[in-house]
Amino acid sequence: MTETKLQWKLNSSIGPLYLVASQHGLQGVYWNKQTIKMAKDPSESKFLKQAVKEILQYLSGERKSFSVALDIQGTEFQKKVWNELRQIPYGKTISYKELAQNVKNEKACRAVGTANGRNPLSLIIPCHRVIAANGTLGGYAGGLDIKTTLLSLEK
Repeated sequence: MTETKLQWKLNSSIGPLYLVASQHGLQGVYWNKQTIKMAKDPSESKFLKQAVKEILQYLSGERKSFSVALDIQGTEFQKKVWNELRQIPYGKTISYKELAQNVKNEKACRAVGTANGRNPLSLIIPCHRVIAANGTLGGYAGGLDIKTTLLSLEK
């Protein structure tokens, strides 16, 4: 049986976001269009519909956490890192080194950084809350301006 996936383009205050959902949950919040069928309306998927609502609430300061079901795709190590990212409280930041320590692999800062950068669920899994040890922003798939905006929103 083939899995059906749908994509929705959400025009948000931080620019277009491309949401991808399977029959099991939200799989991605991307900065670029994916090669997945576009939905005619987000209500074609309960997960797209819920994600749109929750992301708009988050961006307007009305929501601090997400409850949409996720269908996370990645390696076991990536999933471990992404799960740890979900533990970072709203309004807080940690360093890549702290993140590596939290996944019990202190020497894996680069691997943790790579997993962080491959997070398919921007905003939902808050990789924007990870900064460099010296307090600089580090990188962000959506760009440093958006990372700054998100961190300011959460203050």
